[in-house]
Amino acid sequence: MRIIPVASGKGGVGKSLVAANLGVAFAQAGQNVVIADLDLGASNLHLVLGHQSAQSGLGHFLNDLKSDFSGVIADTDIPRLRFIPGDAEIPGMANLKASQRNALVKNLLSLKADTDILILDLGAGTHQSILDFFLLSTRGIIVSAPTVTAILNAYVFLKNAVFRLMYSIFRKGTPAGIYLEQMRKDVSGRSRQYIPQMLKEIERMDPKAHERFRFNLDHFHPRLVMNLIDDPSGADVAMKIRRSCEAYLGLGIEYLGVLYRDSLQDTALASRLPILLYKPQSVLSQGIYRLAEKILQAEEEKFDLAESEIEASFREASLEAEIDFENKTEYVEELLHSGALTQGDLLETVKTQQLEISKLKKENNFLKLKLSQAVALGYKP
Repeated sequence: MRIIPVASGKGGVGKSLVAANLGVAFAQAGQNVVIADLDLGASNLHLVLGHQSAQSGLGHFLNDLKSDFSGVIADTDIPRLRFIPGDAEIPGMANLKASQRNALVKNLLSLKADTDILILDLGAGTHQSILDFFLLSTRGIIVSAPTVTAILNAYVFLKNAVFRLMYSIFRKGTPAGIYLEQMRKDVSGRSRQYIPQMLKEIERMDPKAHERFRFNLDHFHPRLVMNLIDDPSGADVAMKIRRSCEAYLGLGIEYLGVLYRDSLQDTALASRLPILLYKPQSVLSQGIYRLAEKILQAEEEKFDLAESEIEASFREASLEAEIDFENKTEYVEELLHSGALTQGDLLETVKTQQLEISKLKKENNFLKLKLSQAVALGYKP
């Protein structure tokens, strides 16, 4: 059973869109798929799938760990696709206890008997439970948008995932564990170091622990999806995340691909249909099919990812962004000529994009101001 966690550093980047439609694509390809809505603080995956809100979800199971887990697994109208709804209405579900988290993991793993692919739609942010679910796979998916805040939060998520991996290997009381705890408590930041520097120190004081962690980190290659891009330049923004991960985390990430912003997604959502069913020939749908095909073709047991393969994934994503942009332009022209899209609709889309651009400029100016203030106060990275 392949486990595919889908995460994001912040909300609003289309994480659930990616998770739900990948599930549809896998099921259409003949795979037995289960999608679990683990965004327990804001469960809404059923809306993207067009599934009726269930009477009971994970919240009920987590409040009664002795209950039958199969009772929260629901069939959908899509052949081969089953769904585990979350529970946004039960207080405290976003902060799981260790016993709840362990019981949930155990039951999810037990699905392997009749499941080919298990997709975990995780909550936004870096809560410990979210990181633990993400680390159930060495090649989870991180979804970002090309905005400054989304990119920053995607990097922060991956940084916390690496640190969570550290804490799972460097036990308390060991030389490596003591060193890691000292670094965590240094709120002044005077001894702040990036992970590659920390690993050199850990290798000196605790070689065996370093070897175990190095093995796990070398086999940990999250896959990036850049969503909500408007033109090919949006795909290139991923290089910022890649460079930061390599320089500061010692982590190599793979670029799984890009997805363009598509107003049809809102229409599909209102129609209670996944975009793959509502408009399978749209540029967005074709992009999702491409992501699914890459995942299915990837060797499940291949953990080593060479630098040349990482480089190739980034080149391929940039090329796909160019091709999709041409297809998107042709598609808009076809809609205009057919009358399905009026000039008024097009003008409204342009206005919406102008508002988005204005918002991005404000975010950028705010971050520049904060950076200037930090420099003025003598902050050194």
